[in-house]
Amino acid sequence: MNAFTPKPWPRKLRSREWFGGTSRDHIYHRSWMKNQGLPADLFDGRPVIGICNTWSQLTPCNAHLRDLAERVKHGIYEAGGLPLEFPVFSTGESALRPSAMMFRNLAAMDVEEALRGNPLDGVVLLAGCDKTTPAVLMGAASADLPAIVVSGGPMLNGWFRGERVGSGTALWQMSEAIKAGAMSHEDFLEAEQAMSRSPGSCNTMGTASTMASMAEALGMALSGNAAIPAVDSRRRVMAHLSGRRIVEMVKDELKPSDILTREAFENAIRVNGAIGGSTNAVIHLLALAGRVGVNLTLDDWDRLGRDIPTIVNLMPSGKYLMEEFFYAGGLPVVIKMLGEGGKLNRDALTVSGGSMWDEVKDVQNWNDDVIRPVERALTPQGGIAVLRGNLAPRGAVLKPSAATPHLMQHRGRAVVFEDIEDYKAKINDEALDVDETCILVLKNCGPRGYPGMAEVGNMGLPPKVLRKGINDMVRISDARMSGTAYGTVVLHTSPEAAAGGPLAVVRDGDMIELDVAGRRLHLDISEEELERRLADWKPAVERPESGYAQLFHDRVQGADTGADFDFLKGCRGHQVPKDSH
Repeated sequence: MNAFTPKPWPRKLRSREWFGGTSRDHIYHRSWMKNQGLPADLFDGRPVIGICNTWSQLTPCNAHLRDLAERVKHGIYEAGGLPLEFPVFSTGESALRPSAMMFRNLAAMDVEEALRGNPLDGVVLLAGCDKTTPAVLMGAASADLPAIVVSGGPMLNGWFRGERVGSGTALWQMSEAIKAGAMSHEDFLEAEQAMSRSPGSCNTMGTASTMASMAEALGMALSGNAAIPAVDSRRRVMAHLSGRRIVEMVKDELKPSDILTREAFENAIRVNGAIGGSTNAVIHLLALAGRVGVNLTLDDWDRLGRDIPTIVNLMPSGKYLMEEFFYAGGLPVVIKMLGEGGKLNRDALTVSGGSMWDEVKDVQNWNDDVIRPVERALTPQGGIAVLRGNLAPRGAVLKPSAATPHLMQHRGRAVVFEDIEDYKAKINDEALDVDETCILVLKNCGPRGYPGMAEVGNMGLPPKVLRKGINDMVRISDARMSGTAYGTVVLHTSPEAAAGGPLAVVRDGDMIELDVAGRRLHLDISEEELERRLADWKPAVERPESGYAQLFHDRVQGADTGADFDFLKGCRGHQVPKDSH
């Protein structure tokens, strides 16, 4: 059984430093709060619970979170707490430029400082869109107040002419079909109307659904949270119950540092392999582990996920969407199957106060084509493959469940693009010297290079290759790709080109060897030639002149350690700042 023991209650709450006395300063803090119509007895010593809301109409995935916040409030009031909602920076994936990833660390800083500087005893973290979930988790982990995640949930299935339309996945497929001449622009525009037919985040196993699953697998959300559709009434129930639960967590002093242990991260890595989760989870969990002092590495991802079969039959790896995943039983079924197979740290603690195994041991699988038995897995060895070699000394990643089997061992001629603009200028040129045996190489799209490490790694193929009926080629970059994307795509190559990594000196015509089974990524030139090229290399990316972009460029770490800022590593705690009044 888990070792968690609730703390005795009552005890002095953190919020009493603001509200719990008769001094001038206490009256100052309380009186201003009362201009919102709050009765005096709400400040009688009950827990003050923050509702950290990433709601924004500029973040469509999270545009319904205002309603969920009201449901959370009901639960907090019922359990005897005082709910206070506050906004934080919302990193919208679909519109924010140059990349939402550039602002994940900014949002995490916003969350951390809001928690530390305000009269809060605990927090409910409302998130949904890709970067909002890791951002709120990272900020909450650094402040280490009792915290629980409530996800916004996925959209309903998209349908177009009798076929499922998966968020992102269908977009990549249809855009390639346009270039191949297999789909008209009129049909593409008609399909657009079917892609996003309800509130919520991506309905594929993209990054949003993956990170909701990671929050649950880590124990930071109530069991069943990840897959409930945004418009299902049970999503509101989940918000309500989480509001109740956070008050009890404050009473018990159950904090992120109690839950986010190495065992929890091991569980999450294995769950990611089983669901065919996004490669973005690698970066986010590495960053989160750094906030709580867990020594998690790329090698852990490879070791722990290598023998995990992908059993969730969802796009982009499979056939179905998040609605069917929820109806089949959702993530608790997957976690139970891992536990039955000896691939789960059963005693890992969750926000429920109980163990992970206690939360899932009695669930059932209601559709074994959506959540498949191991003997019918989509991919016998899922997880994330971590590649190393002279082209990626600090590692690169590939998602086997989304790759083409015959390309997993391949040797090809490099066709090089110096940056994303160079790629856009050349890829549709019929004169481009490329065929399906080549390897597309994209540089200067890592954390510093883009800046922010945009999701451009799943480069579209040249039209003249697509017209042959070819739909995949090996692609290598220091960029990320959307969790909704697919293909034999090598990502996060570290060190990145903008930092002088070997990727920076790859030339057109160089031969590159990819061996996923052997975990090898090799540039086929001599060691002396590689050293000579690196010695002659000059940065192609200029340092931004000012502002957050300059801070990001100067202090961001590599993808291999989570692309967090170097000064944000570690838990700084929730000590009460000095009162200025």
